[in-house]
Amino acid sequence: MLRTSALLLASLLLAAPARAETLYVHAGRLVDPAKGEAAADRRIKIVDGRIAEVSAWAPPPADGRVLDWSRYTVLPGLIDLHTHVADGFGQTDDPAEALKHSEGETALKGAEAARTMLRAGFTTVRDVGAYRGLSDVTLRDAIAKGWVEGPRMVVAGAYITKPGGGGAVTGAPKGTPIPAVFRMGEARNPAEAQAKVRALIGGGADFIKIIASGAVLAVGSEPGALELDEPTIKAACDEAKALGKYCIAHAHGAAAIKAAIRAGARTIEHASLIDDEGIALAKARGVWLDMDIYNGDWIEEVGTREHWPAEYLRKNRETTDVQREGFRKAVAAGVKLTFGTDAAVYPYGLGARQFAYMVRFGMTPAQAIRAATTEAAAALRMEREIGRVEPGFAGDLIAVEGDPLADVKVLETVAGVVKAGKVAAP
Repeated sequence: MLRTSALLLASLLLAAPARAETLYVHAGRLVDPAKGEAAADRRIKIVDGRIAEVSAWAPPPADGRVLDWSRYTVLPGLIDLHTHVADGFGQTDDPAEALKHSEGETALKGAEAARTMLRAGFTTVRDVGAYRGLSDVTLRDAIAKGWVEGPRMVVAGAYITKPGGGGAVTGAPKGTPIPAVFRMGEARNPAEAQAKVRALIGGGADFIKIIASGAVLAVGSEPGALELDEPTIKAACDEAKALGKYCIAHAHGAAAIKAAIRAGARTIEHASLIDDEGIALAKARGVWLDMDIYNGDWIEEVGTREHWPAEYLRKNRETTDVQREGFRKAVAAGVKLTFGTDAAVYPYGLGARQFAYMVRFGMTPAQAIRAATTEAAAALRMEREIGRVEPGFAGDLIAVEGDPLADVKVLETVAGVVKAGKVAAP
């Protein structure tokens, strides 16, 4: 009888719903990115990782932890749409750096980079390609399972690139073998591109990254050159769409930008040499430009000091100022713009430096914040999940000192981070 009662009690305990995890946040000021306004002294209730209530501050009931951010300005967690977190090691003077490290080393460095990104206030990132194919899928899933602390990740799996193109590992000593895991996205024609798209999505990719033009930080690749023709780009985008996903395009050159937009790309990455026709086409098609206008200065300063390949430095100088002028024109034209930094080119965690550049080249602070919250969320098809502090949205918050609507540089120093209702380790 005693054994039967014990079993019955155990079964009832197992069947009982788990107690909801509740967090109350006392925000000194709360920014609404959509309105570009801030409200004082707010209470944010987060239950099981999602925002349940936003109201004027009042002492909450004793059913959860209270996080006192009353001295801070609170915003939604930031979103960076152009990162390379899974590669982990960042940019160096060796074009073939990715080949130097084992799968395990790459995974560990990716985990370190993910923690750094989260602590810098980025609660969601779109990782737009890894040299070691599908390593980003592994990191994304490890974060989702709670094995690794990091931002919510949306990943590409690998690059759809021509052999030896802007998404390939190039610059290794002659005769160096390039393992197949580093060539998972290589394609020469529409049929091969479709097959690679199916393989990457089958392997867990959330979207497809197409290398439409040459690259700045790749040996033997010119940013202004069209590397995949429009039929091949379109075949890849159509295949992604048929599988319920979308494609984005790395495109520096004007011809590549327009070809990718016509082919169905959802966002254009870099857009360094965009012309007036490309700006008008992006606006007409509702395509987002994701322009990394900060890191040109980093490449010039650090790349020169650390003796990065002369080809890299030359191409960076040819694109940096032109890209920033294109950004200014796109802002003035009303093109949709998101926040993407190319994290890995510069050390992880410094991405918020780009906000000041966005303001310098035409945006208001409120527009720059929207680019990294509501606009980025819409580009991800996650506009009902992240990017706002409203009931039903993910409990992603950051705290900063000062007023980012007046001085966007305050976002460069984040005092606290909450992702999905969990307070990130300091």
